[in-house]
Amino acid sequence: MGRAVSRALPQRWLGVDLPAQRLTLHEGEAALRVFPVATAARGPGERHGGGGTPRGWHSVRARIGADQPCRAVFVARRPTGEVWTPALHREHPQRDWILSRILWLSGLERGVNRLGAVDTMKRFIYIHGCPDSEPVGVPCSHGCIRMRNADVIELFDAVDAGTPVWIGSRWPSRPMPTRGG
Repeated sequence: MGRAVSRALPQRWLGVDLPAQRLTLHEGEAALRVFPVATAARGPGERHGGGGTPRGWHSVRARIGADQPCRAVFVARRPTGEVWTPALHREHPQRDWILSRILWLSGLERGVNRLGAVDTMKRFIYIHGCPDSEPVGVPCSHGCIRMRNADVIELFDAVDAGTPVWIGSRWPSRPMPTRGG
């Protein structure tokens, strides 16, 4: 809580504030950019099948979609060749739209968000773009962290694979674990 763990903070990292529905790009303790997001409609939660947004320390496992156009449609982390439009949305109203870019997350905390029934990566939890018609700033996703397309493209270009990600309250409540954690 507070800034007690600041000395353990990585140089560049992302913080997802679940209560505020905001994602912040940090350089040490400095906030470089703040984006509105939408996290899980069911609230926080780590269990597979629970539909919650997992808490704790994660890292960006993979960056997907670098050469794709804005609003490119992804299914199973692969571009479909489609670009989202309101007409396409009407044709496929049941799709969980994953657009523009994907930052696939992997948990760093064994038993919290890594391995077993709480494995973030095996749950396919991403930071990704969503249709312009969908809200951000309110919890309404299936567990992922949704962003506006222009915002997720900007964020994608600012982070590398391996970038640490804190999900929870505004400031990390515990130090980032070592990779083997």
